[in-house]
Amino acid sequence: MTGSKINTKLTIDYLTTEHENKYFDRKSAKIASKDLPPLITAFANAEGGTVVIGISDKMQIEGINSVGEDKINDFINAPSLCRPMPDCECEYLDVTNCNGIPDRLLLIHVKCSSDQIIRTSNDKTYLRIGDKTKEMLGDTLRNLEYAKGTRHFEDECNEDATIDDLDVQLIQKYKEAIGATALDTRQVLKARGFIRKKNGQEYLTNAAVLLFADNIQSFYSNCRVRFVRYDGSQSKVGTEINIVKDYNIEGAIPNIIEEAKRFISGQLREFTSLDIETGRFQNIPEYPEFAWLEGIVNAVTHREYAMDGRYILVRMYDDRLEIESPGGLPNIVTVNNILFTRYSRNPKISRVLTDLGWVRELNEGVKRIFSDMEKFFLDKPVYLNRENTVTLTLYNNIIMRSLRQRKFAMSHIGIENWTKLDDLEKKILTYIINQGPTKKSQLVAYTGKAPGTINSRLNHLLECDLIEPNGKKSSPNRTYEAVVKMQ
Repeated sequence: MTGSKINTKLTIDYLTTEHENKYFDRKSAKIASKDLPPLITAFANAEGGTVVIGISDKMQIEGINSVGEDKINDFINAPSLCRPMPDCECEYLDVTNCNGIPDRLLLIHVKCSSDQIIRTSNDKTYLRIGDKTKEMLGDTLRNLEYAKGTRHFEDECNEDATIDDLDVQLIQKYKEAIGATALDTRQVLKARGFIRKKNGQEYLTNAAVLLFADNIQSFYSNCRVRFVRYDGSQSKVGTEINIVKDYNIEGAIPNIIEEAKRFISGQLREFTSLDIETGRFQNIPEYPEFAWLEGIVNAVTHREYAMDGRYILVRMYDDRLEIESPGGLPNIVTVNNILFTRYSRNPKISRVLTDLGWVRELNEGVKRIFSDMEKFFLDKPVYLNRENTVTLTLYNNIIMRSLRQRKFAMSHIGIENWTKLDDLEKKILTYIINQGPTKKSQLVAYTGKAPGTINSRLNHLLECDLIEPNGKKSSPNRTYEAVVKMQ
């Protein structure tokens, strides 16, 4: 089927049957050339797209030859009516029109403008959202400017905060980090661009308040990390709701990172296994610390703080950890180039966190997330970039880990002994072999079964000479360990 050589997806069949979407729009050749710039700027400000001229709203091929070369030239020159002129490429497609006459379609391929906003000659700004071309005004325009890097929320003035609202200890820590302890706070903030003039008056910037405010919630209620832990691998609602921990971490940005490191490390599990070569038990973290902490540091550093009501959300499931950040990946960074592309949505915040020892170059930190997960024999991290969020998912392979532990237990007592046990006894024995000396209370908590039930299973395992006790029978500190029967 004949189609575009620039975008091979755009066949004649596709252009005449598919619904318009965020990447292409069809127009009749009767359209006035002055009506094309809004559509061209909309594609340029989004992810690029193609304007197809010569197909009616009823998806009939009218062609463009009937309007004459002068008007066709006006179509081709329509991008020049945008400011600045976007990067476009024009292409003709040979077709047979609805009257059975050889004709042409004109395709204007508009490339994405990643680092600047494209406007029409009358200074209006449009964005392609779904199959609609919408004018950007007010907050939506400002957010687009943030996304394109033509405007930084962190550099704007906060007219409500003063130096007295800043945390003295945080400021002192920052001064020490940059070797400026002898300097006045105002002098340091001004030198680092955290104080700016507006209408002849000096104000702290948003970055200064986000980084150093003593009571951040007075100014930015969205400056927080919410941690939610679920029982299982899916989130449930209503009567089946399975949230077991819901915790908010609030404060100035450096304090959020400190508290997130402390709190989340306490929520993550350690797996204990027996090293066959040394005969010793070793603890293996659920995730490498660098991977999850760097994920949170990157979220705090590069998120979109201009999005009211949105916060960083960390979701912990049995098999994965998800770190969701508002604003999507910044500017030119994509899920495909994140390993080697550098860009910061909040360069001043990033600089301060670098001075404080938290932030590495964006791609260097991400590279180590990948390498550390690989060293732990875990799946590759997964980045998912949606319109308003980016999510990093770390998988812990808990299912495979559990299967390996079960296989390990089976091999150490022999298949014949293993087949004599019921499911609960296998679960208990697997836990003891991989965990080491274990109290009955630990088994009650691990299995969720009643103490009497655990007692009966332990007695059977003792009778089978598969475990041995340590301590008096009446002692709550009595432990049980496996009797290895390797074949």
